[in-house]
Amino acid sequence: MSGGDLADRRDADAIVDVRDLTIGYGGSILLRDASFDVRRGEIFAILGRSGSGKSTLLRHLVGLERPIAGTIAVLGVAPIAPRDGPPPYGVTFQSGALLGSMTVGENVALPLERWTALGHDLVDVLVRAKLRVVGLAASATKMPSELSGGMTTRAAIARAMALEPPLVFLDEPTAGLDPVTALELDELLLALNRTLGLTVVLVTHELRSIYRIATRCLMIDRSTRSVIAVGDPRVLREASSDARVRAFLGRPEPERGSS
Repeated sequence: MSGGDLADRRDADAIVDVRDLTIGYGGSILLRDASFDVRRGEIFAILGRSGSGKSTLLRHLVGLERPIAGTIAVLGVAPIAPRDGPPPYGVTFQSGALLGSMTVGENVALPLERWTALGHDLVDVLVRAKLRVVGLAASATKMPSELSGGMTTRAAIARAMALEPPLVFLDEPTAGLDPVTALELDELLLALNRTLGLTVVLVTHELRSIYRIATRCLMIDRSTRSVIAVGDPRVLREASSDARVRAFLGRPEPERGSS
């Protein structure tokens, strides 16, 4: 593990601040003593092999799980689970997690109806505006079962943005999507980031997406249960001194005996 790979430091513009975090389940540690920042306005990817604890880390960041040790601050406060109040950030889970018994529009309206006193007409206007932003202007009355995988993810992003948060968390947003649909979703996230200043934290293992959209990334190593790199994925791929980082990010190792 090189100092350059872990050269992250407390940033005055951090929107997420994680210090000395240890997480796990039932006495089993998944990640130990992790510290990192997510800076306002960036797209930050959480990387690692299957079983390394990426999605578990995300669940801790959004307040669905409590850490064994350490602290998490999101927008300056501890994460707020949805059951405890309106969190100041949006979340999308794997496969979108839309409620199948409600229309797309009703799914997007849920946060507005739960956490605001807005009237039905204004909620409807806001819902249609959010769906238009993600390219689903004609889908408000459709059921989730009528949507493709990419459309489901877009609808979930619209719901996550319903309360206009400055930050959204996404768990494997391009999983299972064909390359063209995944590219379109990447372009949507870039557009939201650039036009709205939206900060995005996403769990992913899709290298194409990482290089297309990620400002920085964090990599978890399953064997050591630790963060082994934080930084620009393009720089880490070329310059990391850690073979695990280079291997994951797709830089081939030199053959033995080569110069």
